[in-house]
Amino acid sequence: MALETDQEELMGLLARVAQQDRAAFQALYRQMAGRMFGVCQKLAAQPELAEEALQDAFVRIWHHASEYHRERGTPLNWMLTIARYRTLDLIRARKVRQTAGDDQLENVADDSFSPLEASMQADGAAALQGCLEELSDTQRDSILLSYYRGLTHEELSVTLSTPIGTVKSWIRRGLQALKRCLER
Repeated sequence: MALETDQEELMGLLARVAQQDRAAFQALYRQMAGRMFGVCQKLAAQPELAEEALQDAFVRIWHHASEYHRERGTPLNWMLTIARYRTLDLIRARKVRQTAGDDQLENVADDSFSPLEASMQADGAAALQGCLEELSDTQRDSILLSYYRGLTHEELSVTLSTPIGTVKSWIRRGLQALKRCLER
């Protein structure tokens, strides 16, 4: 019962935030910042990156609160998903920046896509994104951290404070579910 009340309160706050109500946004921040920071910190494993991701997530919520719809799940899950994706985006961006300074890139071939290849890649990316959203949070996070951040199973086990066998199972089952989803 209390959980439903919390969800109704969050929906009310989001509706007010969608109307640019700063007091509602402050209340939403006070209520959600701790949980969202926990998700960011768990994924990033770096306080400064987690703080940046949290800030980006709240900016996104401020600008896109009107896009929340009950069909997308609970307000709590919607906001936690935003925090999770902003963290993963920042991790990927930081990883790209770290390798961007390579001075061995003098003779790089042009690997740009033709319009057809770009369209096919975009369709595939959209399909993959849809399939990723069907996974459980633990499966999705494990796969994304493994493939985008390059964490090993051992590193994932430490990062997620979970036994290595469980992490391997999440990844294996998640990849199987992705394969089934993409084959549809």
